[in-house]
Amino acid sequence: MHRGLHGRGALFDTDPPGLASRLVGLRPYQLRSNPYEHPKELPFVVFAGGRGLGKSAVLRELRDAYRGHTPVALIDGEERQFAGPPAERPAESWSPVGQALTTIAEQLAEPVTGAGRIGFPRLTSGLLAVAAGGWSDRDVPRIRQEAERILLLNETGSWLSGFAGRWVSKVVSKLIASLSGTGPVIAPIIEATLEAFAEGIGPAPRRLRRAATWYRDYPNAGGNPKLGLILLSSHFRAGGDSRTHAERYLVRALLADLDDAYAGVMQRSHRLGRPVVLIDNVQERAGLGLLEPVLRDRADGIADHVVFFAALRGYTHGALRNASRRTLPEVARHTGWEPGTSPSSRALLVALPPLTPDDTLHLVGGVSQGLAVPPQLPHATHRLSGGSPLGVTLLAESARQNLPQGATSLGELLTSDVAVHEDNDGRPTYQELLDRLVPGGRLDELTVLAAAHDRDSACVLAEVQLSDDFGASGVLALEERLAEEGWPSAAGQFVGDPFLRALLLLRLHHDDPDHARWQSVHRALIDHYGDGDQPDGARYRLHHELALGKADFAVAHLRDTFPRTDTASWLSSLVFIASAPYYHAHDPDGRDFGGHGGHDDHDDHDDRAAVALGRTDAAQQPPDSVDAVLHLRVRRLLHAVWQLTDPLVLPDPKVSDRLRFELEQLSNLRPAGNPLLWRASREWPSDALAGHPLRIPGDDDDNVNGDL
Repeated sequence: MHRGLHGRGALFDTDPPGLASRLVGLRPYQLRSNPYEHPKELPFVVFAGGRGLGKSAVLRELRDAYRGHTPVALIDGEERQFAGPPAERPAESWSPVGQALTTIAEQLAEPVTGAGRIGFPRLTSGLLAVAAGGWSDRDVPRIRQEAERILLLNETGSWLSGFAGRWVSKVVSKLIASLSGTGPVIAPIIEATLEAFAEGIGPAPRRLRRAATWYRDYPNAGGNPKLGLILLSSHFRAGGDSRTHAERYLVRALLADLDDAYAGVMQRSHRLGRPVVLIDNVQERAGLGLLEPVLRDRADGIADHVVFFAALRGYTHGALRNASRRTLPEVARHTGWEPGTSPSSRALLVALPPLTPDDTLHLVGGVSQGLAVPPQLPHATHRLSGGSPLGVTLLAESARQNLPQGATSLGELLTSDVAVHEDNDGRPTYQELLDRLVPGGRLDELTVLAAAHDRDSACVLAEVQLSDDFGASGVLALEERLAEEGWPSAAGQFVGDPFLRALLLLRLHHDDPDHARWQSVHRALIDHYGDGDQPDGARYRLHHELALGKADFAVAHLRDTFPRTDTASWLSSLVFIASAPYYHAHDPDGRDFGGHGGHDDHDDHDDRAAVALGRTDAAQQPPDSVDAVLHLRVRRLLHAVWQLTDPLVLPDPKVSDRLRFELEQLSNLRPAGNPLLWRASREWPSDALAGHPLRIPGDDDDNVNGDL
């Protein structure tokens, strides 16, 4: 059974069998076979989603589930080893794909229960031919080191013990003999390779001899394996499309060696299931260099029986344009996959869903066992994170570490330190999250633009808040990057994902001790939306006024528009204005109380509940020309919605009850809008306490945020 993962049963279940069992033919963590769903041609499974959805965690769990039971390998296309060649290795004899093949073969070669190591003679021959293209400097120590690593891919155990050492000696002898010359060393290396395999050392000479002649089918080799390897090396060194062509044959060599290891009755009786290759960040060069050749060969009828699971950042890629698309729950019992004619149709793109509220409840409860956990914390955690596995996991860990220290809200859990490894002291949880969700630079710029609502307002912020060389082109680049990495878009927000936006705005608030950057960003947007030319500019402007603690403008606007505005639109404006971030307490002029800027200032002097419950009504003096009852009711309602929808605090049940009452009373004042206000009075309080967004009654688009 899968360990530590929630919401991924469709992949790891054993009874009835989930996707992994049906493709691999083995149940996770068990040496029990399972019938194949696709006995002939397999789909290349690609898990799709944005950052934080747990794609890497799924691949690691798959590796752990099958390690020791069937050959399994895991690589990450973003690892440093695939970024460039070692300092001493010429670039023309190295590529991310070649490095990936070496790394994968090293892992697949490891013995498993009931079967020994797998040898890779075809891949060894090809990689040596490629490496020899960079040995013209006659650096014997480096040559020996590179040759030994490649040759060990063909070490299959005690019955072939000493082969690699003897082979290296033969290669080095040929190299030393050629040191006096100036010609290339590729041909001598290839000759030594073919001779060694043709000798058939060990009890399986036939398999080695077959491997020695495999490259005779290389294009234009004319049945000559030596010429085939020379052409392979030449194409690799040429770069561009020629290198891609050579890499395709190297990938094919790996798969042919794996098929050979499973050939014959004896081999199949010792090896249960299928080998598994896991590729994280398949959108990177190392990943695409494996994905595309496999898809092309399968489309061309060159079969293999390797189970590929990959992780793609985002939901689309050019190499997968014709892939079948499913969600993870849809493949729980059957994939429904049938290949088409194009290479990309050989892939099955599976979108990983966020965690459900129940998943979040179990995860938070499991991590926080023995602690007094506020009953609304799991629901509030799910509301804030949107079910992001990364977000839920780190917030749960922060709760485990910080609830005993007195933290009482999600705001405090985010700004309190969390130690994700035992050997460090930890740092604020929101920083830990952002480093994983927004790596690779431009975090400072995205932090500022998180307050924007569209491209125009983002450009305004870029002009007044960011460097001159960023400008509109930088805004477009970040907009494109968010889309490429799978972050959702949302009308009315430049950063569409609410969780990412909340983290970025929290970082903006903590950018400096006196929150000057925070205030200047919101004032710039107030000016932008205050010129009267922006569509629905009033509620955008009031949203940012409220973010600075100035509620009077919003109260006046909502009070004055209540009698004459369509009820659904009025409720939508209320929810949007009240979605203003509240990261610190303010005095009536919008200044911080006491200048607090530490991690515990989110709830200090938070008087929203007091306002919502009417405890400050006596100190209020509504304008003489307005309905004082309506004014105070709207003021209480605004603060109730502001507090209940704040993703960083736990909803207050007393405020929820007051919200119900205020909406009921308002419904009596608007006979035409009575049904909508009445429905809101029934739905909003329970939704808020359950951690659900407030839905606008009667909204045909089911706008759960009330955003424009």
